Amino acid sequence: MIKLRVAENKKCLETTNGEKFFYLADTVWSAFTNAALEEWNDYLELRKTQGFNVLQINILQQWDASETELNMKPFEYKEDGSFDFSKRNEAYFERAEKMVQMAVEKGFVPALVLLWCNYVPETWGAEISSVNNMPLDVVEDYVTYVDGKFSKYNPIYLVSGDTDFPTELTITYYSLALNTIKKLSPQCLTTLHVRGRLMEIPDELLYSDNLDFYMFQSGHNIQFQSMSYQLAEEFSNKPVKRPSINSEPCYEQMGYSRNLYGRFTRFDVRKAAWQSLLSGAEAGITYGAHGIWSWHKKGKGFGLVGEAFDKPFDWRDAVKFEGAWDYAFAKSLFKLFSLHDLQPLDIVLKNTEEIRVASTAGLNKIAIYMPVNTTLKLNKLLENYEFTIIDLEQRRFAEADVSFKDNITVIGMHNFEADVVIIGEKKLGS
Repeated sequence: MIKLRVAENKKCLETTNGEKFFYLADTVWSAFTNAALEEWNDYLELRKTQGFNVLQINILQQWDASETELNMKPFEYKEDGSFDFSKRNEAYFERAEKMVQMAVEKGFVPALVLLWCNYVPETWGAEISSVNNMPLDVVEDYVTYVDGKFSKYNPIYLVSGDTDFPTELTITYYSLALNTIKKLSPQCLTTLHVRGRLMEIPDELLYSDNLDFYMFQSGHNIQFQSMSYQLAEEFSNKPVKRPSINSEPCYEQMGYSRNLYGRFTRFDVRKAAWQSLLSGAEAGITYGAHGIWSWHKKGKGFGLVGEAFDKPFDWRDAVKFEGAWDYAFAKSLFKLFSLHDLQPLDIVLKNTEEIRVASTAGLNKIAIYMPVNTTLKLNKLLENYEFTIIDLEQRRFAEADVSFKDNITVIGMHNFEADVVIIGEKKLGS
């Protein structure tokens, strides 16, 4: 069983024996309500072989999950169809615990959401659907129950789910949940999964000693994909230094939010990952496939609630999307080149922010992400470095064409048609 803590440099996570832990998560919000145990086992086997090590799951029913024949609900219904939060469905939570146990036995860290936004009054989710707002006087008992079920597996607790913090009441809910779970199980890491593009966290939470690391989401709005690096910069520069993770970049084959025509491609999700990782969010990245997060099955319904996305793929098809391997490859490259303790580096002589650069401590290694092929000029003389170009689509390696002039390093156009990462390693003895 993996036990995690925040690394001393406050930039990444590590195991309790000091080994660096690159957070590579898959998004399976709807697993507890929608996935049969046999399906769950098959899914875990594949993601394990790919190198994923974290699974993000909503403890309660996901409000925009796909329809399912399982009929597993966390609470009994009242006459109006809403949950009776005083009457838990023990069978639901026992089954959820079994699924967590299966995942942990295969080497995954569960990242469990306590309260998705629609369960908390006055959030943006509650404005859309307030039928299942949890009463405040139930929150502490609910979190205590969750602690008894899951904390033995050393999960990460995502105290909030896709939330904003518009009022004092909302902040009270999440503060209570955070402080309760941390008091009961201080060894479990905590974070907040916040609404897409949200940069501000209330002071009550930002300055809390009970919050361990940051999550942000660059999200599924096609107009704001630059958030992948803008949010990484923002959270890495918060007044309280903590590791940060893009926990919801655009999902592969997800329809654009607000029901706009179009879907995010393998390239789009890969770009979001690398731009985040090299802009201050080096602790890891979360992958998502449209069909996995809602655990969709062909022929089942998928409603236009929440952000209103186009229909998902069957989960059996979505689990095979190639982008999952791209994210696994990113994890492998971080390990291969020991890309730890990264600091964003502003040395690109090009009128674009799309190209992202970061360096390790002491400038021993430099990592560059280029989404589009071009001659690259860097405002730094890097004569004592060896450069390797890595084709991220075909996962091929090549030597770089590098020249120097007037204290400028010039890396010529490469021969690949896809986006690349360029790794510069300082030569021995230099």
